[in-house]
Amino acid sequence: MSVGMWLIVCGAMLYSILTVTPLMAAHTPEKWEWTAPILPLVVDAAVVIVVRLDSVLARLGGDGGRWPVALRWMTGAMTLALNTADSALKKDLVGVAVHAVAPLLLIVTAETGLAYRRAITAAVTTLEDKQRAAREQREQAAREREEASRRQAREEREHAAMLAREQREHEARLAAEAAEREERRRREEREERAAREQAEREIRERREREREQRERERERTEREASERAERERREREQARAREQREREERAARERASLLERGPAAGKLPEDEARAIVTAAFEAGLAVRAAAELCGWSVGWVSTRYAEHRDPGAGGAELAIASR
Repeated sequence: MSVGMWLIVCGAMLYSILTVTPLMAAHTPEKWEWTAPILPLVVDAAVVIVVRLDSVLARLGGDGGRWPVALRWMTGAMTLALNTADSALKKDLVGVAVHAVAPLLLIVTAETGLAYRRAITAAVTTLEDKQRAAREQREQAAREREEASRRQAREEREHAAMLAREQREHEARLAAEAAEREERRRREEREERAAREQAEREIRERREREREQRERERERTEREASERAERERREREQARAREQREREERAARERASLLERGPAAGKLPEDEARAIVTAAFEAGLAVRAAAELCGWSVGWVSTRYAEHRDPGAGGAELAIASR
């Protein structure tokens, strides 16, 4: 139907353009004659839009209201008027009748196609509803059969489960009795073993306490010995430090007494001169001051200072001097 309708629409549009174009050209200024086909093309395009939208609405089961009807009849009337205007102006009734065929056929075809589409849509909808209802009934019957099958299977499973549960309960009772006997035997063995372990543990604990007591006694003895040794060591160190301080104080007093004697009247004995030079070196006196205190030469005193600064070098010089 759509193919036939579009053939009629396309034929009517082509015929309308060929019929109306000369009329528009005759009533259009000469320089605008090229616009003559525009008006029939626009009117026929409106017809195409109306037919197309009516088919879409009919397929969807919708209703556009009054305006689509007004547009459809207005475009049909314009097409009819444009196609018959030239013959009507010439008072050619046969031409009017001939040129009215295509517009009237287009108008009636559009209305008939719309009615057909609505009827077909209603029939298809009714058929789909029936098919959907039948399908739902079949599905409902299938669900009921499936539910009955599931219910029967569930009852069979429940019966089998009940038998299995009774069997398991019987076996469980037997196993529980056997387990209770075994548990009683193991409990008695555990109690005996626990009693033995308790006795052994008490013996071990007593031995451990005795060992710890001996260990504490030994540690206390060692600690007392260590403290006594540490105390003796500190006392010895304190005595050595006291003796060292006394020696240093005595040496300091001796140095002070040697340095307080003043310049020597003559050359003192070597041992006494060496003692004075040592005291002067430790007191930081100059070589010349030390020489005045001992009465020896500055060179000899410088040599003794060098010996104090570098004991090894002094020993070497003494060895060379002895040769």
